[in-house]
Amino acid sequence: MQGVVLPGDRKLVIKDFDVPEPTIGQVLIQIKASSLCGSDLRAIYRPTDQGHGPEAYKGVIAGHEPCGVIHKLGEGVVNFKVGDRVVMYHIAGCGSCRHCRKGWMISCSDESRGAYGWQRNGGHSQFMIADERTLVRLPDYLTYLDGAMVACGVGTAYAAICRANVSGSDKVLITGMGPVGVGLALLCKAMGSRVFAVEAMKERIEFAKSVGVEDVVHPDDLDTLKKWTDGDGYEVTFDCSGNSSARHLCLEMARDWGRVVFIGEGGTVSFEPSPLLIHKQLTLHGSWVCSISQMEDLVELLVRWKLHPEVLVTHKFRLDQAKEAYELFDSGKTGKVAIVFED
Repeated sequence: MQGVVLPGDRKLVIKDFDVPEPTIGQVLIQIKASSLCGSDLRAIYRPTDQGHGPEAYKGVIAGHEPCGVIHKLGEGVVNFKVGDRVVMYHIAGCGSCRHCRKGWMISCSDESRGAYGWQRNGGHSQFMIADERTLVRLPDYLTYLDGAMVACGVGTAYAAICRANVSGSDKVLITGMGPVGVGLALLCKAMGSRVFAVEAMKERIEFAKSVGVEDVVHPDDLDTLKKWTDGDGYEVTFDCSGNSSARHLCLEMARDWGRVVFIGEGGTVSFEPSPLLIHKQLTLHGSWVCSISQMEDLVELLVRWKLHPEVLVTHKFRLDQAKEAYELFDSGKTGKVAIVFED
């Protein structure tokens, strides 16, 4: 089989690998879809070194948004069988710490923690090994591309919605109409919220509107943002951009007693706590990925809402076109980009 490795400095190599054998508690997944993530660009594809700390990339097969079908079982697998369609929670924690026992393997700090596509071989290949405890069943209604969206981006959006306790009574403002922001908007709309968005890039504004996020403006259009709430502000604001001005705008535009959630990675923000946070009685959250139980809830809700997050995918590539896929995604002018595998 072949797999994509990212050496950094915007380089990509496709190498030959042996098809791996699942061991105790593992399964061999035949990959059907493996999408690209903005964190791959930020932390692996672009850097000239491999970073530091627990997120450091270990030179493995890339891709932490995989979805596929179980091809082979290792010893001791009891809850899944060959032929089951699955999406992978993309981090395998130690399994015994408080975070893992709550399903938040993303927050595991044990040295054994490994993320697919970062420290363990990921989904940019025909096959990959996954631990049974990281598998989520993919309902028949959902496509493999739907599952790849759930594996990270849409799962991240759903976790942020849960964190802010969004409901149909809320007016929601989202800054940043990248794939996570658009996915977040579609989920909030499915829950009955009125959704408004801010995006600086023309191509992303057009894409958001094309999939049903109608009320999107440029960040310079503050008058329209205020008009949409009659000057009262938004019950919930989300930043999906990581941009300092956008984060500040979320605090500015939040209604008194509102909820603000920062999702976008990187960047900084500076603000005066008294007028923007304390006096407005705001609740400010940071939200990072999701729990595996939230992923299980999400796939069930997507079926109930008849929502296919694969609408976020604007470009599909074969594995041998991975270089073109990453170069295009790096332009920032696309929706989601995915590598797909035909039977």
